[in-house]
Amino acid sequence: MGRFQGKIAAWLLASGLALSITMPLRAADILQCVPYARVVSGVSLYGDAWTWWDQAAGRYDRGHRPRKGAVLAFQPFGPMQLGHVAVVSAILSSREILIRHANWSSPGAIEEDVRAIDVSEDGDWSEVRVWHSPTGQMGARINPTFGFIYGEGARLHPFNGMSGTRLTQNVAYDKADGDDIEEAAPARKKPPRLAYADVTRSDDVRTLADIIRDVKRTAKIK
Repeated sequence: MGRFQGKIAAWLLASGLALSITMPLRAADILQCVPYARVVSGVSLYGDAWTWWDQAAGRYDRGHRPRKGAVLAFQPFGPMQLGHVAVVSAILSSREILIRHANWSSPGAIEEDVRAIDVSEDGDWSEVRVWHSPTGQMGARINPTFGFIYGEGARLHPFNGMSGTRLTQNVAYDKADGDDIEEAAPARKKPPRLAYADVTRSDDVRTLADIIRDVKRTAKIK
């Protein structure tokens, strides 16, 4: 991506219009689920998310019941070719929890205290559905998991390593689909700040020509 294209991409992300205009993002430029879960949970594991379950054997207790501060390890499935990890922030019932995780609904975004439900036949949290923040609904996809990795204590650690939009759940519905972005090398740069434009407001509707003109003016490009 050239210098000018990079400026346009950054402006689009900052304005929230990148959701409707496709532009490439490098995995190294966005916050991944693994470093976020490692900091928040205190579980000191590295590598792709799908490897955490086996790595935890002999180092951390593992199981199939949620506990506050535990890491829920997702199996590779569909677009989640490298798995996913999330941290339990609260237990609402035996089959409903709140989680904190990164890079699920949108690239690099942090979702705090959003809903995940157990939809497995045996009630063992081997299959879950997860809240999808951009649409304000539960994801329709059923995601297989390995189970929970239990760190020391039930403390949730603050995440201050990188900036990122923090999204929270308001109301649950039964539609939509949440995708995880593939885990890659730990990000070294700050992730893009994402904002969701309210497309029902006429003043949020802008053309690509308007955007390019504003970016040129900001960058002092004539």
